[in-house]
Amino acid sequence: MDGQTLVLPENSSNRELVANVHPPDWINPEPAGRYNLVVIGAGTAGLVSAAGAAGLGARVALIERHLMGGDCLNVGCVPSKGLIRASRAIHDRRDGVGFGIGGGKGSIDFRRVMERMQRIRAEISVHDSARRFRDELGIDVFLGEGRFTGRDSMAVNGKTLHFSRAAICTGARAAAPPFAGLKEAGYLTNETVFSLTTLPPRLAVIGAGPIGCELAQAFARLGSKVTMLQRSDRILPREDPDAAEIISRRFAREGIEIRFLAGIDKVSRRGEEKVITFTQEGESFELAVDEILVGIGRAPNVEGLDLEAAGVDYHKTGVRVDDRLRTTNPRIFAAGDICSPYKFTHTADAQARILIANALFKGRQKVSRLVVPWCTYTDPEVAHAGMDEQEAREKGYEVMTLTVPLSEVDRARLDGETEGFARVHLKKGSDRILGATIVARHAGEMISELTLAMTASTGLAAIAKTIHPYPTQAEVIKKLADAYNRSRLTPFVKKLLSAWLRWQRRK
Repeated sequence: MDGQTLVLPENSSNRELVANVHPPDWINPEPAGRYNLVVIGAGTAGLVSAAGAAGLGARVALIERHLMGGDCLNVGCVPSKGLIRASRAIHDRRDGVGFGIGGGKGSIDFRRVMERMQRIRAEISVHDSARRFRDELGIDVFLGEGRFTGRDSMAVNGKTLHFSRAAICTGARAAAPPFAGLKEAGYLTNETVFSLTTLPPRLAVIGAGPIGCELAQAFARLGSKVTMLQRSDRILPREDPDAAEIISRRFAREGIEIRFLAGIDKVSRRGEEKVITFTQEGESFELAVDEILVGIGRAPNVEGLDLEAAGVDYHKTGVRVDDRLRTTNPRIFAAGDICSPYKFTHTADAQARILIANALFKGRQKVSRLVVPWCTYTDPEVAHAGMDEQEAREKGYEVMTLTVPLSEVDRARLDGETEGFARVHLKKGSDRILGATIVARHAGEMISELTLAMTASTGLAAIAKTIHPYPTQAEVIKKLADAYNRSRLTPFVKKLLSAWLRWQRRK
């Protein structure tokens, strides 16, 4: 097996994964005369672009230098959610005493936790496999280093591919900050943490964004002593402050220590330990741990593409595109993490669909019209869509904010999951939703109703008319709509209604 395609630890599940997404015996096809679309990068954006175009009858080539499926399948969404689910199961067992069920820590087999995740990842990888894209979808799949050789041509492993249109979907990678001694001491990122075979007893997590928070809680529940180092004064800085505060309180109860306003000075080794020296409020501290997980920093994968040869402009955050995903070369488009500030799998999927329409069919679809939801998969989850209140006000809107705590929802009380809320920001004087945040154990499953309302320009009044099954935690959204209707009952309107009803009684 080529060293580039080795996934650690080397076991049957990971060998199955590699056999699907970078087969060691793969033979690249002979290039077609001219392709409608050449896609470089087989992560979510690339796979959706290639599959969608081929399904519409286009002749498509797909180039991938490493593992098809990209970050999401191999080192992102799939493995992280497998780990999170295992940690939730362990937490629920410990928390069972509150329901009259015997609790206790029980034993945790970290090796089995990781093996389960790797097995499921390998099973899922069939959908992203090279053979499926070749045999079922009719796409020419090239495994190797691709680079542009001109404004309408690419080379991969000594073969030249000519195209009418091309799509750059090479994504981004974890980039460690330049802390002195970090590289020498050794560290983990989301690209290496899922290869662990033993649980680190003490884990430092640098950064308290979504990746850092998700994995910090998962490893703490699996048994690690977790300390988070965050440069700012709060976790999840992109989220609603009230949502971030709920997660902070939960972390504190679960034994996760967060050191805010921590500036890292250096990292060193002391025997088997890794020692982080950091400054907090003018005082210097040392933190000794077994592993360091870096959860900050992304770098676009532009190296080796020879974008200059294609006339494609790029900068430190990725390829430069316009609102229709066109690069500075009108034949070449881009989608996904390589060009988007929203580095989510679902955003890459949505952009790929726009790319197909605009690149192949002269469409005029705009990325700016997308309503982008996202979710941080802590427990409880934090899901968001649209604008926050500050952003809405900066864009000139007068805002009315409505909030319903989960403690007012019967199902949340029965589930013992009342720590959370649903919140919407409305254009004042209307039921138009500008943005929304939900904090709940399954907030990611609940946010889509509000995202659909925003996408379809449907307001809370329509949601109020929609029957929601009882009892569910999603009833909190119906309660938001009811709260909006009550806000319309001004003293003047109430006076008119009372007069009408008095008149009715006299009839």
